[in-house]
Amino acid sequence: MGEITSVEGIRAHFPALGRHDNGLPVAYLDGPGGTQVPQVVVDAMSDYMLHHNANTHWVYPTSVETDKLISLSRAALADFLGGQADEIAFGANTTTLLFHLARAIGRDLSEGDELIVTELDHHANVAPWQAIAAERKLVLRWLPVNVQTFSHEAGALEKLISPRTRVVAIGAASNALGTISPVQEMVSIARNAGVFTVVDAVHYAPHNLTDAQAIGADFLLASAYKFHGPHLGVIRGRREAMAALDLPKLEPAPDNVPERFETGTQNHEGIVGAAAAVDFLASLTSQLEPSETRRQRLARVMSVLEQRSEALFLHLWEGLVGIEGLSLYGPPPGSNRTPTLSFRLRDHSPESVARNLAKRGLYVSHGDFYASTVARKLGFSEEGFVRVGCACYTSGDEIGRLVSAVKDLAAGRA
Repeated sequence: MGEITSVEGIRAHFPALGRHDNGLPVAYLDGPGGTQVPQVVVDAMSDYMLHHNANTHWVYPTSVETDKLISLSRAALADFLGGQADEIAFGANTTTLLFHLARAIGRDLSEGDELIVTELDHHANVAPWQAIAAERKLVLRWLPVNVQTFSHEAGALEKLISPRTRVVAIGAASNALGTISPVQEMVSIARNAGVFTVVDAVHYAPHNLTDAQAIGADFLLASAYKFHGPHLGVIRGRREAMAALDLPKLEPAPDNVPERFETGTQNHEGIVGAAAAVDFLASLTSQLEPSETRRQRLARVMSVLEQRSEALFLHLWEGLVGIEGLSLYGPPPGSNRTPTLSFRLRDHSPESVARNLAKRGLYVSHGDFYASTVARKLGFSEEGFVRVGCACYTSGDEIGRLVSAVKDLAAGRA
C-alpha cells in the first residue's frame, strides 16, 4: 500500500493557503467552523455550472447529465458516510435538514411522548426537537454532560429512556470540546428500546471514517463544508425509516427514497462539489491501488490523517497547557476526541484573543459555536471560548506559531 500525500503536498491543493495578512502567511485554524476548499472541488462545481447546468428528470442532454452527476454524488457520499447511494439525501445545511426531519417525525408523536437531547451538542440537533416538543406538548429530556470529564455521564441514557421515549438525538462528537461520544453504544441502547435515533456527525465525519451502518442510527447527518466541500448538508437515512416518514412535500414531487426527502430544486453544483471533496480525500495517496474501492482508499487516507492530527493536537496541548492564566476545555490527548480544542485566557475576552491572533495571520473561532448548553454549563454563555482546530492542511509550524502568539498575549507582549 502506498503512503498518503505529505502535508506539503496536500497544502498545494488549497489556493487559500497562499493568503498573507500583515505580511504573514495565514494559518486557517478555524476548521471546526468550516474548512478551506481545494482547487479540484471548485473546478468540479465550475464545470457543472458552465457545461451541465439544468434541472432534473427531463430528456435533453444537460438534464440527463445532471441526473447522472447527482446519482454519482450520492454514491460518493455513501462511501464517505458508510451506506448505500439510495440512502443519501441533500439539503441546504444540516440545521435545515434536522428541522425538516423533526417536523416529519413530530407528525406521528402524541402529547406526553418524550424526546431526548444532550447538553454536549450543537443546537442544530436540539432546537428542532425543542420546537416540536413545544408544538406537540411533548416532554424534552436532557442527557447531562459531566463538566469535569467533558463527556456524557456513564449510564445516564439508560436511566432517561422510558416507555414514552420516541426519539434520541445525539452528537457523535462535540464541535466545541472535541469529545467523541460512544455513539454506536448509545444508538444500540435506544434502538433496543424501539426509539428513533438521530445522529449529528457534522464534527465527527471530517476526522474519523464514519460507518453509518455500524453506528446503526435511523438518520445520520454531515456537512460538506466541514470536509473541504461547499456549504451543503447531507443526510444518510435507513431506507425503511426514510420511506416511512410523513415528510412535508409538494404533491407532484417525487415520492421515492431518497428524493422524497429533498424539497424543491437542489443545489446541484454543491452536490457535485461535495462528491468532489470526497474524491479529493480519497486521492490523497502517493500510490493508487487499482484493486481498492473508494471506501477502502478513504479508510487508508483518513487513518493516516487521524494519526497526524493526534500528533498536532499533542503539540498544541503541550504548548498551551502550562501558560499562566490559560484554561483548556475538552478531554486531554490520548482520549477519544477530535483535534479541536477550546480555551480561555484570563483577563482577555475570547473575541479579543481571536482579534489579536488574526493580526498575526492566525485565524481561530470564538463564541459558543452553537453548543450553547455546554457553554452555559461551563459558565461562559456570554462570551464562549477561543477554538482551535486541525485540518488535513494544518502544519506543525502553524501550531507552533499559535502557541508562541498565545504565550506572548498571556505575558503582555502582544
